[in-house]
Amino acid sequence: MEFNQMLAVMSLFGLLLAFCSGFPISFTMMFIGILFGYLGIGKMVFYLLNLQFYQVMSDPILGAIPFFLLMGYLLESAGLMEGLFLSIQKLMAPIPGSLYVAVILTATIFAAATGIVGSSITLLCVMAEPALRKSGYNIQMGAGAIAAGGTLGILIPPSIMLVVMGPLMGVPVTDLFAGAVIPGILMSGLYIAYALIRCFFKPELGPPLPKEFRAESFPALMLEILKGVVPLVVLIGVTLGSILLGLATPTEASACGALGALVLVIAYGKFEFGAFKNAMYSTVKLTAMILIMIAASNFFGSVFSRLGGASWLSDVLVSMDLPPMMMVAMIMVIVFLLGWAMEWVPIVLIVLPILMPTVKALGIDPLWFAIIYAMTLQTSWLSPPVALSCYFIKGCIPHWSLSDIYRGMIQFIFVQAIAIILIMMFPFLVTWLPSVVNG
Repeated sequence: MEFNQMLAVMSLFGLLLAFCSGFPISFTMMFIGILFGYLGIGKMVFYLLNLQFYQVMSDPILGAIPFFLLMGYLLESAGLMEGLFLSIQKLMAPIPGSLYVAVILTATIFAAATGIVGSSITLLCVMAEPALRKSGYNIQMGAGAIAAGGTLGILIPPSIMLVVMGPLMGVPVTDLFAGAVIPGILMSGLYIAYALIRCFFKPELGPPLPKEFRAESFPALMLEILKGVVPLVVLIGVTLGSILLGLATPTEASACGALGALVLVIAYGKFEFGAFKNAMYSTVKLTAMILIMIAASNFFGSVFSRLGGASWLSDVLVSMDLPPMMMVAMIMVIVFLLGWAMEWVPIVLIVLPILMPTVKALGIDPLWFAIIYAMTLQTSWLSPPVALSCYFIKGCIPHWSLSDIYRGMIQFIFVQAIAIILIMMFPFLVTWLPSVVNG
């Protein structure tokens, strides 16, 4: 191993150790990159720092991030998700396990409006817990449905994670969005199927809802659906449809989606200047955090590659002479284990660029690999000990025990694993829609 390659390996271990200090991730990556980069390539490291930050801040694709965030924050602040949940709840009321279905369907639709997982889980807790409690539903299943449904925002477009992954992998964001549609629907469908099957064999887990949670009449139910579901579905369909059909870039469509969300908020009579101001502030704050982390990770990755670390790691992995599918399975196990201790941001921004040379060398389809990677990362929100979904639920519903929440989430991890295996066995589930969109 050459000296620079040794520096690259040391920088990787140094970065992992530095994460344990609790210092902000973006500044940690910049410091480690400058330190080991200066030792290996001298003053050129400062030019790399300037170049990477300029490229990220001027990338028009990443301009979609603040608009998609604003769209989600506006819909959240206006309480439109509550109307959506109540409409679906009344529609499904006579079915055993209907509240689980309502939670997952609401989360699926809202995931297509925003990729903000924490907000989705928090809102689902506030809306669903009273009905779950009064209807005698199982706490473990309820917690699992909320956690699993809330994490769909990671995968279902317009996923912020997919917007971030596109430039890192050299895959168009439109292709990633198209490729994630069927896996996202598949995962949501498997969650619903699991809940319905469990409740069919054990009705006490989720009995049909009492009369107080049902619609007064069929016309009243249709009116609620028209008011609570249709406008959101139309907004989401127009936003994503314009991207997938090539009528607008992700940035243009996201801007129109944010404007449409504002129009909906005003039309529902929910507009408040204070809430709008908070949505704008939250958008700017989260966007700044994401962009500086992307720039810092790109800088660290460029230093790591310039030192020869990426090519060395690729040679090591390729020399293992494993079949491509076996290599992908091994990588996904590593990503899953990393998710126990880390959030998705560093796993995407640091690990993914390092793995890309290996993916290309083995001839693996980067689009398919990106979706598998995203689906595996989704499990990190449900995997102890970090399991961020668990702490969102516990913070909103303190009287639910951590053990019950964990037991509920673990059930849905197995459902996620089935979805990942299906996508690995049938790659066309990812590649078919992008091929249709691209003609």
